[in-house]
Amino acid sequence: MEPGRIENLSVVYQSRDFLVVNKHWDLRIDSRMWREIPTLQKQLRHHFPELADPDTYYGFRFCHQLDFSTSGALCVALNKAAAGSAYKCFKERRVTKAYLALVRGHVQESRMTINYAIGRNSTEGRAHTMCIEGTEGCENPKPSLTELVVLEHGLYAGDPVSKVLLQPLTGRTHQLRVHCSALSHPVVGDLTYGQALDQEEQPFRMMLHAFYLRIPTHSECVEACTPDPFVPALDACWSPHTLVQSLDQLVQVLRAAPDPDPTEGCPASCSTPTLPSKSPETEAQRASCLQWLSEWTLEPDH
Repeated sequence: MEPGRIENLSVVYQSRDFLVVNKHWDLRIDSRMWREIPTLQKQLRHHFPELADPDTYYGFRFCHQLDFSTSGALCVALNKAAAGSAYKCFKERRVTKAYLALVRGHVQESRMTINYAIGRNSTEGRAHTMCIEGTEGCENPKPSLTELVVLEHGLYAGDPVSKVLLQPLTGRTHQLRVHCSALSHPVVGDLTYGQALDQEEQPFRMMLHAFYLRIPTHSECVEACTPDPFVPALDACWSPHTLVQSLDQLVQVLRAAPDPDPTEGCPASCSTPTLPSKSPETEAQRASCLQWLSEWTLEPDH
């Protein structure tokens, strides 16, 4: 597979206020280490130098995070106002996300809701990792929900795997990876929560991809669907043999679904304006929201 390079940035949505890029796997969003090339930030500077904002440290305002190993849809705000409107959608949990993954084994239930609280793992040697409630050393577990739909069963390099669509309903660190591991169906290529394999047997990447993203800001609905990377034409090791659910049908369902609107208590359309706050946001509220947003960062720079 082609490695990530400065030149091969893929843009799947562009407007005056936003970009959505299809981030490459094994690519950091940004880094303070000058020798770390490429990063998504450097790709953006290379392709869109005129859009870089000198008032920001990295030149671009990333609306959310994807970890180093995960590929897929990532939204970039092109000005402060746009960043604020996206931030409000994340704060109010109005954003819709869906991921594709290859997981170990054949998942028997065609669809399920995974409901395991997730906390930080304080066990020695497991720094920067998460665990489900009840695990020894699990600190401050928080409610976590993930919807899983099985798309296909097949083989990856001769081993049984399932292709699944995952929709996180909460935003905990490593949530999808931890939930899949808790089901004994870890993501293929996940070296942190997956099965220990010989180095020669490791896949070339972690098989987790941010497939669909919708952010219903007050001025526009930012919606993007990225190409499916888990097809035999792109990876000969993946050999599906049983279709369980059509991905195209699920995409139609995602596009037609109303946006969550917890502030109103009922669904709202993608074009419904977000009502302004009655009072200015306090520093404590902003710090709390930024902490919540940071939980989408799945891999620390080290």
